Amino acid sequence: MKKIIGAFLMAAALLAPATMRADEGMWLLSLIGKNYADMQKAGFRLSPEDIYSINQSCLKDAIVGLGNDGQPFWHFCTGEIISDQGLMTTNHHCGYGKLQEHSSVEHDYLRDGFWAYNKEQELPNPGLTASILVRMEDVTEQVLGSLNDGMSEADRAEAVEAISKKLSDEAVAGTLYQAAVKPMFNGNQYFLFVHIIYRDVRLVGAPPSSMGKFGGDTDNWSWPRHTCDFSMFRIYTAPDGTPAAYAKENVPLKPKHHLPVSIRELKEGDFAMVLGFPGTTNHYVTSYGLSEVMDVTNKLRHEIRTVKIDILRQEMAASQATRIKYASKYASCSNYWKYSSEQNKALSNLGTMEIKRDIEGRYRQWARNKAPKYAEALPLIEKACEEMRPYNEARMYLIEGLLDGAELPFEAYQLGVLMNRIADEKDAERKEAMTAMLQSEAAQFYKDYDEQTDRRLLAAMFGHVYDKMNHTYCPDIILKAGKKYKGDWTKYAEKQYEGSFFANAERFEAMLKKIDAKKVKKDPMFQLGEAIYNQYRAIAQMMPKDARDNLARGQRNFVDGIMQMNAGKQLLSPDANSTIRCTYGNVKAYDPKDGVSYHFYTTLRGVIEKEDSTSSEFMVPKRLKELYHAGELGVYTNSKGELPTCFITNNDITGGNSGSPVIDADGRLIGLAFDGNGEAMSGDIDFEENLQRCICLDTRYMLWVIDKFANAQNLIEEMDIVR
Repeated sequence: MKKIIGAFLMAAALLAPATMRADEGMWLLSLIGKNYADMQKAGFRLSPEDIYSINQSCLKDAIVGLGNDGQPFWHFCTGEIISDQGLMTTNHHCGYGKLQEHSSVEHDYLRDGFWAYNKEQELPNPGLTASILVRMEDVTEQVLGSLNDGMSEADRAEAVEAISKKLSDEAVAGTLYQAAVKPMFNGNQYFLFVHIIYRDVRLVGAPPSSMGKFGGDTDNWSWPRHTCDFSMFRIYTAPDGTPAAYAKENVPLKPKHHLPVSIRELKEGDFAMVLGFPGTTNHYVTSYGLSEVMDVTNKLRHEIRTVKIDILRQEMAASQATRIKYASKYASCSNYWKYSSEQNKALSNLGTMEIKRDIEGRYRQWARNKAPKYAEALPLIEKACEEMRPYNEARMYLIEGLLDGAELPFEAYQLGVLMNRIADEKDAERKEAMTAMLQSEAAQFYKDYDEQTDRRLLAAMFGHVYDKMNHTYCPDIILKAGKKYKGDWTKYAEKQYEGSFFANAERFEAMLKKIDAKKVKKDPMFQLGEAIYNQYRAIAQMMPKDARDNLARGQRNFVDGIMQMNAGKQLLSPDANSTIRCTYGNVKAYDPKDGVSYHFYTTLRGVIEKEDSTSSEFMVPKRLKELYHAGELGVYTNSKGELPTCFITNNDITGGNSGSPVIDADGRLIGLAFDGNGEAMSGDIDFEENLQRCICLDTRYMLWVIDKFANAQNLIEEMDIVR
């Protein structure tokens, strides 16, 4: 539609007296009743209470936010419970890091896959958490009641934090729950979320990476797909059913609800709902913020990560041990490397900047007769973005090129700080505890670290930063090295690693026998990490405080104005912020460009057709080919005798939704969301209804792999599989 009616009419449509499209929006579960009529039109056959209720079991009770200890309300992926014994599915790429941690050259679960054929074989994952929503509550009045427009941004933030803590503490008093208050609509609304968080989550199964990551970087963010993107975990509790850290006596979770798994045939137009924990969207960004997204964040991230990815590809291809060590780190790096490039292309192709400017023009007309804060919002944002841009560019180089480039400098700094604290500590008991912490951190780091790879990364990344970054903001230690070594960053890297006891585990362990604080402080890698980190902090301090405050105030008032403009006309959903949401739509094909039409599903035949034994991205396991050619497809085929692998819907998703259940009109699991399509990679900023697609693993392919490929009958038997 946007390409047909043009940007101007789309801007007008934002303000028109109509409801938001059914397939757009990440809706808060407690308010889903407002969407119920649209959901019914799309084919939904259950009630709002079947999705969210605090009085009866419902779909929300089967939805899991995957996180880490220490960050209980940040969810990197979503999972869903599919049995009455706490069995959970999520994406392969969500479980990839845990597969990597458990892998070795002798037991390469990344290459070979992993299956537990009984519960005793399931593998614990310290630090991994599984969060389930208990309830949510609109607390906007309580929070905003403690604020006023005369407050500074610092005073406002302090007041919000205080009332949020009070509300959260009251909500969980006397329980084992955890709670947090989260802002919506840039701080114009607030909701309290109460969760129960489980800390014993064990790995149950995953196909080989040749299936779970089939297509690799080439197919990432694209359709058609044939990726078998799933892994399986199980949630355990203490014997009394309460959350507990890993212990042998723990028992499988008895969930309030679990999803039946469907193997019925999908048809185009079928209802599809996604429940999950989407990370971040920016639908209300202005044209000034969009310029920074495109020209700073996306552009620099892609350019800098290209340097890193080229090195990692070469090193991983040369050594199995290095491939295992860097597999998860490479996957994390490459995912948003491609995303950044694809999003910029989509934003340009769809004319998103023009759409944003047209919306702002209409906003200005509306704001003329309103309170001054609304008229001042856009000028504040424009000025703040202009003032902050050079600092944001510098931060991108420091983060992507120096802190997240080569690993050793920042790791040496962190380990060194702890070593010096140990050297100064007088209390024997505290010293012993700190030493144990240091040894644990070091062991975790060196397990997945390769000195040669890191040397190459440092030379390449530092050289790129030195050549491209504004030297006004570049750390002095890098500037001096550039002059001293005359651009020979390989030689510079050799000197730093040769002179550092952090360079490998053996030298580090030797230093641990008798920590010398003076030697730590003089270590070249410690000094390098310290200088980079201090410069990163300095840039944050250099950034004009007024600009930061004006940006926050301007964005809050602008979004408030947009909400008022649409009051009674259009139902708006808040941006994603890692809280549980519902999106709904339909199974739907699309036509990405002239002369090209995409079907709504793919089949196992496509896996065979894509095989390329010369490419690590398109290798097909021998067993899969044998089963395919023997026609061993079981009960998982469609009416044409095909085994569907993936399908697409028009649901609105983003990062964090990975692994989310795709649920049919009757509350049954039909797929796992795992990707979006490149043509509409603008979706986090501007939803394009004719192009936006959610790429999903079909449950029939998942079950076939468990049943026929892995022969894990123990898992098949505990699921409720329905036709």
